[in-house]
Amino acid sequence: MEQTWRWWGPADPITLSHVRQAGASGIVTALHDVPTGELWTVEAIAERRRAVEADPALGLRWSVVESLPIPEAIKLGQGPLEPLFATYRQSIRNLAACGVNTICYNFMPVLDWTRTELRAPLPGGGTALRFNAHQFAAFDCLMLERCGAEADHSPEVLARGRAWFAQATEADKQTLVDTIMAGLPGAFDRYDIPGLRTMLARFAGIDRAALRANLLHFLRNVAPAAEEAGVRLAIHPDDPPRPLLGLPRVVGSAEDLYAIFAGCESPASGLTLCTGSLGAGVGNDLPAIARQFASRIYFAHLRNVAKEPDGSFMEAEHLGGDTDMVAVVTALLEEQTRRKRAGEDRWRIPFRPDHGHELIYDQGRPTHPGYPVIGRLKGLAELRGVITAVAALKGLAT
Repeated sequence: MEQTWRWWGPADPITLSHVRQAGASGIVTALHDVPTGELWTVEAIAERRRAVEADPALGLRWSVVESLPIPEAIKLGQGPLEPLFATYRQSIRNLAACGVNTICYNFMPVLDWTRTELRAPLPGGGTALRFNAHQFAAFDCLMLERCGAEADHSPEVLARGRAWFAQATEADKQTLVDTIMAGLPGAFDRYDIPGLRTMLARFAGIDRAALRANLLHFLRNVAPAAEEAGVRLAIHPDDPPRPLLGLPRVVGSAEDLYAIFAGCESPASGLTLCTGSLGAGVGNDLPAIARQFASRIYFAHLRNVAKEPDGSFMEAEHLGGDTDMVAVVTALLEEQTRRKRAGEDRWRIPFRPDHGHELIYDQGRPTHPGYPVIGRLKGLAELRGVITAVAALKGLAT
């Protein structure tokens, strides 16, 4: 498996030399300064690739794009969509022309990954990302004041949310807003509460069936161009895989994945197996999902979460939490071996240690939430050990 590392570009305080010291050889990055829906030019892509490969001694390559974002209009299925599809197709072709042929993307409406704490304390002084169901209920019902929101939260969670809200300071409330709005680092759009209300109103008529139809419409319009260019599109699961703020989500279970691949059978359409996002879903069996969709897995995010009965969850250690990471890695290595024996040129699955605890000297450093160097280095080292051991015991290709 190709060891990769998410890098936020030249402004990232974690340098490419740090990445090499961590043991990764593939870089996962994107043109975060390009607004959603605008063309990724060959010149801009080539410039980023030159930055990645500037020091040949590091031996790094741009392995995966994460992400090439999809405009909200496509998710809504509204307006003149063909120009947006055409721009996306051309960006795919331009990436292929520059030798970058795996694209991670997601189809989450309005918000990307969602947490309520960016630095929840851990024993020993580290911190982790966390989703508290009661704080999210307080935001949804008492701060956003979304009509009908109370029905989406259990009475127990809502009661604790009201208690939290009653004792929270204005600074506490603003921190919660900022945390929920943070989404994926590098996302172009940010909303305040009025702006979020406006966006939610736009999606008022979009249910699961409509959102899934819009996703399949997108894939049918761009996957043929990706297939022709030799590019693999790897959809990222919803994080967390449940409706939020009344917004439907359609990439959160084995059933969802089956519908996506049945609705667009192009081999260019594949999966980013995120064990943390899918792992936050009740009932998701990650080793089983990895085996069921093995041939469609083009990229992997390996991380773990510990779920709680009320819907809360905490980012766990990479080999801790609720997901059997050894079983997941075994399934990925078995798929790699199948591809290699079948003579496929691109048989290795790139993976990265997704998220990480903020540990030791990372604390207080200006890194993206969830993306400190020490926590990810620790996770990568642990995953590397699992890969090496499983491959040796079972005779599988690494």
